[in-house]
Amino acid sequence: MRLPFPLVLLAAIGAVSCHAPPPVQTSAPAAPSQPSQPFDVAAVDAYITSQMAAQGFVGLSVAIVKDGAIVLDKGYGHGQLAPEVPVTPDMAFAIASLSKQFVASLVLVLADEKKLSLEDKVAKYFPDLTRAGDITLYDLMTHVSGYHDSYPLDYVDQEMKQPVAPDEAIARYAKRPLDFEPRTQWSYSNTGYAILGRVIEKVTGQPLGVVLNERIFRPVGMTHSSYMPTEGAPGLARGYTSFALSPPEPAAPEARGWSFGQGGIYAPAGDIAKWDIALMGGKVLGPEAFKIFTTARRLADGRPTTYGGGIGVAVNNKGETLLRHRGSYAGFVSYSVLVPRTRSAVVAISNRDDKFPGGLVNEIVTRLAKSHSPPDLTIAGPSARDVARDIFAQIQSGKVDRRRFGEDFNAFLSDAKLEAASLRLRPLGMPADIVVEETYERGAMEVATVLLTFGDTKLEAIMFRTMDGKVQQFLINKR
Repeated sequence: MRLPFPLVLLAAIGAVSCHAPPPVQTSAPAAPSQPSQPFDVAAVDAYITSQMAAQGFVGLSVAIVKDGAIVLDKGYGHGQLAPEVPVTPDMAFAIASLSKQFVASLVLVLADEKKLSLEDKVAKYFPDLTRAGDITLYDLMTHVSGYHDSYPLDYVDQEMKQPVAPDEAIARYAKRPLDFEPRTQWSYSNTGYAILGRVIEKVTGQPLGVVLNERIFRPVGMTHSSYMPTEGAPGLARGYTSFALSPPEPAAPEARGWSFGQGGIYAPAGDIAKWDIALMGGKVLGPEAFKIFTTARRLADGRPTTYGGGIGVAVNNKGETLLRHRGSYAGFVSYSVLVPRTRSAVVAISNRDDKFPGGLVNEIVTRLAKSHSPPDLTIAGPSARDVARDIFAQIQSGKVDRRRFGEDFNAFLSDAKLEAASLRLRPLGMPADIVVEETYERGAMEVATVLLTFGDTKLEAIMFRTMDGKVQQFLINKR
């Protein structure tokens, strides 16, 4: 139940903007496309199998969603080593902090039902906690409360070996001085989600596990998922760990009570995929709640975080919004990435806590992205470079063949505008080099970014062409 996603993984799925990610986009961004490639499920299956041996996983539960449907739901390796028990698609693994999105969604659902408000102060439910009158439920959900994290280490410490009631665990960590003034910093805190779990219980009058089962597991069809099951119960994978290159050995789990609202769910990857489909399909949260869930929180001074309501929010260098989270628990580590625009998702859970499946997930996400790239357009006539060279030369001369332009661009490029452009561009002479830096599809047109070099001067032309070869736009700017 540690950090939601490691920063070192960002490069694998595209560089992420340092600005606050926008809400999930409802239309395709204008981004460079790669040639569309079929998504080969058999090849991905073979790739995962190869990674089992290459990386030393004990077992993996993996599910892939493409275009809103599960295309792979499979177990790999062993759910238990001695005696050997293979991983089956319905074998449940501890998902750890992936649980937070379920708890956050319940809070949002209850807010829609007017049973609570995201702006409720913690004092309404726990008046004795530190600064309870200054911290809201939304602050807890987005990790800006300042409450000290109850599970900051990557192993089970002495305290967590002893069972604890959720309220006692909350009191131990949320009655301490705050780590920072509320809303001035972002710091991952399991304590906040323990409080949210208890708020759900107080509002509904039911145990958190019952609420999860009735409001999420059963409606979504998560038939093999459970909340805080008894260790060793049938259908559960066994968790393993390693220290200093040791062979995998059984991991001693946290004592009961330390995985409450912050990470108490066991599920196979296929059940998480069903959840992802329902979530992206609008069957869990309404539009406003989903916007809150997928919008990164801003701090009091306007600085952005990269976390929404129980899930990380990022925009990669293709302009694609990614929702993702990591989970860690004694013996288990999980990772999930959702791409709402393409209704795609990849979930992988490992039952060896030193073998994180992030690289594997990111590789599959990349393959899914390629399969969703729009097909290349076939444009009549010469190449983009040749057309750009000719059109630029004509504009320099002040005489253009208007038959090569679309109606709107002909109207835009008036005679007066053409004459003025010619006077400015003619002194540059012929370009020393012309390079088409990238092409992509937008609105059933080919968009070409063309770099023209004149000694120390560089110009950029953005050219749009329809399939009939007509130029619909040729805008020239200084680079």
